[in-house]
Amino acid sequence: MKVSELWLCLSFGCVSSLSPSCLSAQFHRPGDFILGGLFPFGKGTVNLTARSEPTLLLCERLFTDGLIWALGMRFTIDQINNSSTLLPGITLGYDMYDTCFEALVALQPSLLFLTQNGTTGIGVLCNYTEYQPRVTAVIGPHKSDLCLVTAKLFSSFLIPQVSYGASSETLSNTELYPSFYRTVPSDKNLVEAVLLLLNQFGWNWVAAIGSDDEYGRGAKALFLSVVGNDNICIAFEGLIPTEPTEPNAKKQLEDTVKLINSTKVNVIVLFAFSLPAQALLEHSIRMGLGKKVWIGTEAWMLSDISASTPDIQSIGTVLGFVMRTGTVPGFQEYVAELFSSVEQEEFCRESRELSRLMNAEVLDTHCQQCGHVTLGDIWPMLRVTTVQPVHVAVYSVAHALHRALGCTSKACPKTPIRSWQLLHFMNTLSFEVNGQSFRFDQSHSTNTGYKLIFWAWRNGTLTYLPVGDYDQYLYIQKSQIQFHTADKKEPTSECFRRCQPGQFRRIKGFNLCCYDCTDCPENTFWSSTDSTSCSPCPQHQWAPARSPRCHDRSERFLFWHEPLAVALVTLMALSTALSCGTALLFLKHLQTPLVQVSGGGRSLFALLSLALLSLSCCLYLGKPSAGLCVAQQLSCALCLNGCFSTFVPKALEIALVTEFPRCAPRLLRWVTHSRAWLLVAASLLTQGLLCLCHLQLGPDFLVADYQSLPREVLLVCGTKSWAAFALLHGYNSCLAFACFLCTFMVQTSGRRYNVARGITFATLIYFVIWIFFVVIFATLRTVLRAVAQICTVLATALGILVSFFIPKCYIIVFRPDLNTGDYFQNPSEEETEEDSV
Repeated sequence: MKVSELWLCLSFGCVSSLSPSCLSAQFHRPGDFILGGLFPFGKGTVNLTARSEPTLLLCERLFTDGLIWALGMRFTIDQINNSSTLLPGITLGYDMYDTCFEALVALQPSLLFLTQNGTTGIGVLCNYTEYQPRVTAVIGPHKSDLCLVTAKLFSSFLIPQVSYGASSETLSNTELYPSFYRTVPSDKNLVEAVLLLLNQFGWNWVAAIGSDDEYGRGAKALFLSVVGNDNICIAFEGLIPTEPTEPNAKKQLEDTVKLINSTKVNVIVLFAFSLPAQALLEHSIRMGLGKKVWIGTEAWMLSDISASTPDIQSIGTVLGFVMRTGTVPGFQEYVAELFSSVEQEEFCRESRELSRLMNAEVLDTHCQQCGHVTLGDIWPMLRVTTVQPVHVAVYSVAHALHRALGCTSKACPKTPIRSWQLLHFMNTLSFEVNGQSFRFDQSHSTNTGYKLIFWAWRNGTLTYLPVGDYDQYLYIQKSQIQFHTADKKEPTSECFRRCQPGQFRRIKGFNLCCYDCTDCPENTFWSSTDSTSCSPCPQHQWAPARSPRCHDRSERFLFWHEPLAVALVTLMALSTALSCGTALLFLKHLQTPLVQVSGGGRSLFALLSLALLSLSCCLYLGKPSAGLCVAQQLSCALCLNGCFSTFVPKALEIALVTEFPRCAPRLLRWVTHSRAWLLVAASLLTQGLLCLCHLQLGPDFLVADYQSLPREVLLVCGTKSWAAFALLHGYNSCLAFACFLCTFMVQTSGRRYNVARGITFATLIYFVIWIFFVVIFATLRTVLRAVAQICTVLATALGILVSFFIPKCYIIVFRPDLNTGDYFQNPSEEETEEDSV
């Protein structure tokens, strides 16, 4: 079949008794430059069988929008031809054909547009630079899936193609489609507007449905790809058939409605043209889906769905975005005048003359199946159908021709212009239409923004009420929207509630969009709104439960002003005062038998050591430091050693007299009188050496403990080496144990004071206290560690005072009659007296 035999008829006919060719011929007009037009006049089917040639069954019904768009192109070309400034001296012609919403049908006139001018053949060349096709540019088609087919074809020849309705984001790829342009925004802008709408109303649990065509699939896929970044979850996503008459269409639509109902969503985003959208809405009504919020697009929002669908008000609330376009002045009057002239015989006579000038094969557009069209049939749609994109599309080509030809305001040179020469001017220069400036962006689109439309029912009549605008930002007049809910307020549609600051998402089930909001535990914080876990605070910070941020930890140690510290300081003062008071009392009665039996001057040294031991508790109060940690154990060990070293000579003296009487005369001189001070000095020297060893092996150090307390950093002194600790305090334990062994079995007659008993009880109390201390000290990791050390030191000092010194103070103060040589007698003297008897 030749190319000339493939052209389609227009799907409308003349009014009254006029033949269809009377009006159809007016859609072919010669000129200096021909613009091709592709419009959806009618809905047709293509029947391809192996036994017959391809046949086209067209014009089953009139598609009013297509007729209006075609009339818009003709009106614009007539307006440009009548202009004295845009293309003076140049006439634009046009060839317009039906696409029937079919890619194959749209491909056939596209091939005609590519034929070499004056012929019906397409030249196969290596270089198309000088190739002159039949048309200079193409306006249309309307649908994205048709443009994806035709745009590849026209881009091969670099023929400008300007669509007035294709919004697929795929067509924004200028490398694949370098000569494709559109005077409508891309689906990317539409999706951004829909996301802002969902966010403003807090709808985060929605269904996304698209028709099974390039527009529906592309817009839905783009919506799904970006929706997750806005904390919006998809309860259901699916496709519906584009042709409701298909065999499986009914089942697909019913399954879609059932799935929507099972997800319990209240908001449905629908990317579809009018026929599939109407089929879905009809099934939703018939199956009792219930009232929802339907978010639509211009593809079906402004169609005649409301008029042709019974009980349409029961679907709920309908919101949608339509392109923000202006009116085309004079267009309605033009259409009215055209339909008036069609009824005149002069119009048909001119049409027949024009037909004779055209190629008969090409213009064979008679359509026997077409019905009659009157002005009343299309007048209601003139108020709704947007003509401006077609108007701007034609003007974009006209302005490019103006610049490519080098026109002035008075004339245009009659020079041949190739189609590809227009692309540079269309890419780089802006143009004005009716006082409004337009420009193709980098993706060859014009983003004029959107209006948010609300289907408002007034006394049973539908009104398209503008309630918002979108141009990078969305502004909504919420007070103008009356939702289907009882209180007319926006319904909720969420699988989850918005997590509050300090809460994280805990996914439940298998749907990642459904989760519970769980409070962040202590010492963790909430990092972001879409976080599925809480972040731990840095070591130096803390956070309470359900916290959005961390706080700096405060330092914790045994403060001087806290009640426990005050109590310990009071006890320390009591112990120190008791030691000093006892020392003064002993000093006053230094030469009495009681003090001499207790050690004389050495007892004063012991009391001084106990006073220093009590005062050493101050090292455990206040903020610790590395130096204080070292001094704590050393001071305790040295002071305690100073006390026990004075007990050793007395204990050895008692042991020699009672257990080794034969050796006693020879050895007593080493443990009595002034030589006993040598033992004290030797003991202190030994303890000093052990202190040096302790410093070398591992002294206590300052520990910043971040684990023990939830909100504070605990500053305590840690034990670096338990071996060094045992070595430091083990010597005192050995001295105490030796004193205990030397004295615990000693018996004294009832008429004399038992000096050994005081040493025995003092050392026994020391062991009991320190056994408990070591166990507690090794396990404590709080501020009570310092308290335990203070209590141990004070308990040891008070224990020695109470068991060894206080009874003697009682005798000195209250029983001075017992402070005699007979009652208090040194063991060595007692042994000498017994030997003499």
